[in-house]
Amino acid sequence: MTTQKSDTKGLNKILSKIKLETRWFLPGVGYKRWILLTIIGSFLLGLGLAIIVLEYYRSTNDPHLTPILAFLSLRFLARPIRFLLFGGIGLLMILLGVWGANRSILKPFARDGKPVWDTIHNYRQRERGLKVAVIGGGHGLSALLRGLKEYTHNITAIVTVADDGGSSGSLRRNMGILPPGDIRSCLAALSSDEALLSQIFQYRFKSGAGLEGHSLGNLFISAMAEITGSFEEAVIESGRVLAIYGQVMPSTLNSIELVGELEVPETHEVSFVRGESELTETPGKILRVWLEPTKPPAYPPTISAILNADLIIIGPGSLYTSLLPNLLVSGIVEAIEASRAEKFYVCNVATQRGETDGFNAADHLQVIERHVSRDLFSLVLCNRNFKGKLGDDIDWVAADQSLHKNHRVYEADLVDDLYPWRHDSKKLAKTIIDLFEERTGPLA
Repeated sequence: MTTQKSDTKGLNKILSKIKLETRWFLPGVGYKRWILLTIIGSFLLGLGLAIIVLEYYRSTNDPHLTPILAFLSLRFLARPIRFLLFGGIGLLMILLGVWGANRSILKPFARDGKPVWDTIHNYRQRERGLKVAVIGGGHGLSALLRGLKEYTHNITAIVTVADDGGSSGSLRRNMGILPPGDIRSCLAALSSDEALLSQIFQYRFKSGAGLEGHSLGNLFISAMAEITGSFEEAVIESGRVLAIYGQVMPSTLNSIELVGELEVPETHEVSFVRGESELTETPGKILRVWLEPTKPPAYPPTISAILNADLIIIGPGSLYTSLLPNLLVSGIVEAIEASRAEKFYVCNVATQRGETDGFNAADHLQVIERHVSRDLFSLVLCNRNFKGKLGDDIDWVAADQSLHKNHRVYEADLVDDLYPWRHDSKKLAKTIIDLFEERTGPLA
């Protein structure tokens, strides 16, 4: 009985091994076509050699060579048997050779101890994934991108260039380039090696004359802009260095400034504030924002990405300082409206101090609609997990009845358990993909 169990276990192990290795021939890997091409090429080569040998065999009278050729060609066997024997051995050798070569070449690219097949299959699936255009900025956009790259590599992150504070603001003033901060964060989030390269890219100097406060990625993009001669080329080349999945684009190449109209709390007087960094630091309720110069033209590739997208996602991100500066660029809203893509709005999970104090989800939507004068979204995605502990003067952003009445709303657990005021990358991306499939059908 023990021997029988051992034999069964051994057989199952062999079958599992065969099943594991034959996954290379499953659809979606792009492997079978090259195997077939190799087999056809080998067949033609063998046929050519056979013709030469046959011709030599028929024409030669060498008494020593003829018996050798007859033995090597197995003339003592029937032709069908010879065909099966030579063909079977040849096919087996081709398959083993290709399999072994692929494993040797591709093994260094396997990650996290996963088999090479898994790496290639996942990569191929994501390369054929849906086209997503994501509009926003800040930590919220980075979190979303980090999750989405696990489902598709056809991602276009469209980022605001209105930032004028911190390292980005300093480089903008001193070097005359567009602020690289939000673009840097998106590049890092889409990096194929986020464990190391992106950490280096995100590293911020804590000391050093002229370096303190600057991130290495910001300096890198700035240097690349001088080397290539253009900011957009600098972003593209930086993406290549990080081997990103997708692409990152500024919403406009024009130098813009965010201007806000605020209501002073005590006096209810209206004041005007210039600059994105000053907008959230100045006490008062933000009434509206606009760009100067007004209606800057959109970066043409961003328009193309929006029009060609299967899914457009706006948010998450700071309402007045990340989302609206993108939507106020001339051509962006018109492209969103013209696109046949599904259009999702991802609402923030918590209010932002100095910007959206006391806001619920409906308030966020009303601000956007008031600034763009239209309803853009086919679905509004909100958080429903309010169990975490938030910081002082921060509240949960909930979906009330008025939002459900005027929009198609979906609520899900979207918060990061460690940082409940932020979205969890995996939760958010999975929810978005599931909702897209529910509305359009399963992804190919």
